[in-house]
Amino acid sequence: MELWDIYDSNKKRTGRTMKRNDWILKEGEYHLTVLGVIARPDGKYLITKRVMTKSWAPGWWEVSGGAAMAGEDSADAVRREVLEETGLDVSKASGGYLFSYRRDNPEEGDNYFVDIYRFVMDFDESDLKLQTEETAGYKLATPEEIEEIAKEGIFLHYDSIKQVFSEE
Repeated sequence: MELWDIYDSNKKRTGRTMKRNDWILKEGEYHLTVLGVIARPDGKYLITKRVMTKSWAPGWWEVSGGAAMAGEDSADAVRREVLEETGLDVSKASGGYLFSYRRDNPEEGDNYFVDIYRFVMDFDESDLKLQTEETAGYKLATPEEIEEIAKEGIFLHYDSIKQVFSEE
């Protein structure tokens, strides 16, 4: 059973945990998620397509990410998630943490912080080892192509992270 730490509104661990996807969070309680944006030196970004069996946003495009497990810090969580989902090891890539944002959904019991990371690394498509349970495909996309996908309404978190795709 996967457990997540419960954080307070200041993003400090409370010492309590919750079961994965057990939406019990009250006002002022949060869990932590991470997103790892992977950029290549040629200016293209790795984006992945969610499998159609996902209960939320099936078939949508996204960047790698997920929840931090109990006891796991943000940086370890993003390295793990990117490695699991893409096969890429970003531990020696340039870049790193950029910013966080917070979402409050108390009526759903799902309040969360999202830590955004951007890594720049040169990789070949042959280096990718996609997690088939999560990912139905990938694309190396320009910021303009990503924006077009977002305009179709099928790119997760785009409005919250779009500045990452224009940073040098």
